[in-house]
Amino acid sequence: MKEFAERFLIYHGPHKERQNVVWNILGSGVYALASMVLAFLVMRMAGEDEGGIFGFGFSTFGQQMFIVAYFGIRPFQITDGEQQYTFGDYLGVRTLTCGAAVLIAAGYLGFMLMSGTYSFHKAAVIFLLAVYKIIDGFADVYESEFQRQGSLYLTGKSNTFRTCFSVAVFLICLWLSGRLFLACVAAVAAQIAGVAVFNVSVMGADVLPDVRYGRKNRDCLGLIRNTALLFISVFLDFYVFSAAKYAIDLQLTDAMSGYFNILFMPTSVIYLAANFIIRPFLTRLTDCWNQGEYESFGRIRRKIGAVILGFTALGVLGAAVLGRPVLAVMEIVLGEGYQGSLTPYWPAFVLIIFGGGLYALANLYYYLLVIMRKQVMIFGVYLTASIGAWFLSPILTASFGIPGAAVCYVCLMGFLTAGFSGLQGRMFQRAKENRI
Repeated sequence: MKEFAERFLIYHGPHKERQNVVWNILGSGVYALASMVLAFLVMRMAGEDEGGIFGFGFSTFGQQMFIVAYFGIRPFQITDGEQQYTFGDYLGVRTLTCGAAVLIAAGYLGFMLMSGTYSFHKAAVIFLLAVYKIIDGFADVYESEFQRQGSLYLTGKSNTFRTCFSVAVFLICLWLSGRLFLACVAAVAAQIAGVAVFNVSVMGADVLPDVRYGRKNRDCLGLIRNTALLFISVFLDFYVFSAAKYAIDLQLTDAMSGYFNILFMPTSVIYLAANFIIRPFLTRLTDCWNQGEYESFGRIRRKIGAVILGFTALGVLGAAVLGRPVLAVMEIVLGEGYQGSLTPYWPAFVLIIFGGGLYALANLYYYLLVIMRKQVMIFGVYLTASIGAWFLSPILTASFGIPGAAVCYVCLMGFLTAGFSGLQGRMFQRAKENRI
């Protein structure tokens, strides 16, 4: 494997920065595309109930467990240029968080099984999908180290090849066996093999300049303390984002969960596009804020916000005009028996796209508050939204089904946008008035 890594994965040419950009975009795109279309393919190949179970397990519960494994450490690790913590420290902490994620997943699904909410098949499939995502979280500690060592292209290659390999194995197994459980077992095995080949073997190829396996901090409690609040905020953020999906899983059928996941797919495109717009300006925004260039800061903020609002308006208009025929085409692609399964939810589809635009705008204001170093304010907004989601999502979903879940999603995204927007606006005004 070491020879494979050196020959096929590690770049030795003169244009490393270009490789970093190209492979990072490719890896991010492949990963996002897989998340968007897999539930659709499973629904076509295995039926609406299996598609619903897969969609919830992969993109909702599994992703929530990924966040537990991830623990918000990556931003801290990739900016730890002076190696306050070694790779060995990060690897040790990530092993602990991944173990905790497995235990949490097993505990939650065991409770759902014992209470009669889930069948054994559903609990087993969702657990395997959670493990798949947790392995993703483990691989991230290697990919974060690649980036810290200035080799972001290795992160992109790992994301691309691991995702393509595990998705291909999953789909082939599902096609041959027709059994979702066996396909998930194969996908987990492929993920483990992918990490061994595309992460562990690369780290062992001895070409990265300064990887330190020794551990400065044996208990790593300092690292956990430094990232705990960020982890909680990210965890709550994803819960608020997915509250409608959790409510559908508990209140409606597995088939309804699958349909909602299909209606929800465009939000991933909106989020990805918004981040491509926002992230290139973060360094400039940070410099403007730290240097007191508030006019420039405000001007950049307004321009990014206007672009996101413009794309949101186009998306909503497009969904309003073309949404029904697009959903009809999806029904045809899904196959016989799906006619009329999506088109009745065209108004909900429009609402979900609008909510996706609000979430993109909320992310802009979230990043601005991060630049202002207002983590406690961020946590307060997420905590309040989470409490609201806990009460609102089951009521609206149980009362109105998928349309109620869509309304819940829009309300929660609107709250995040209003909360972050109001707080960053107040901090910006205070800064201009030299009161902070």
